[in-house]
Amino acid sequence: MANIIIILLVAIIGVFIVFLSLNIFTRHGEWQAVPEVENMSFTNAINTLHDQGFRTDIRDSVYNEDINPGFVVEQFPKPGAKVKPGRKIFLYINAVHPRELIIDADNSSEGEALKGYSLRQGLAKLEELGFKKVNVIKIPGDNDRIIRLTSNGKTINKMEKVPVTALINVEVHDGQLNRLADSLLEEEYLQYVTEVEDEQPIIIDEDDLGDIEPVFVQ
Repeated sequence: MANIIIILLVAIIGVFIVFLSLNIFTRHGEWQAVPEVENMSFTNAINTLHDQGFRTDIRDSVYNEDINPGFVVEQFPKPGAKVKPGRKIFLYINAVHPRELIIDADNSSEGEALKGYSLRQGLAKLEELGFKKVNVIKIPGDNDRIIRLTSNGKTINKMEKVPVTALINVEVHDGQLNRLADSLLEEEYLQYVTEVEDEQPIIIDEDDLGDIEPVFVQ
């Protein structure tokens, strides 16, 4: 009986020690508001958080034209959130340079990016990659295929990296030559039919030939 009582007392004391330790290490009941560091420079944001006892972690770099390079775009937890003291705050920093992407990753052959693609396929590809500034330039041709892509006056080739913020000019055939040729052929045919109708021969009745006096030219 004495052994059982001793075991129970040791268990109770152990549970009490564990509970007390958890309260000490987890700072149960303590909280601290997260300061706002969004739109701050990276250095100022780090200093502000560290001065209040928070830890920091850079999760990712994004690029936003509306925010200065090297500034905090977003933070988590959000400003004003109640967290444990010493909590790690995750920061998303605006990159100094925009992200660069390969438009045509076909490395099996050299050449110009997306050349020969249909306009619909090319625009879908650029939209999928995240290009927002796209200008379509139509050139007379017999199909709707892309001739070339240019940026800053230079042709974009396969496996070439291009800033996602760049203006992409898409030169494409307008597919009107076949229609123009058909229209010209139709117009020539109508003109030919009209000329034939205007040049129909005059038919003279044989009975009227007797009334016509011959004219001799010396």
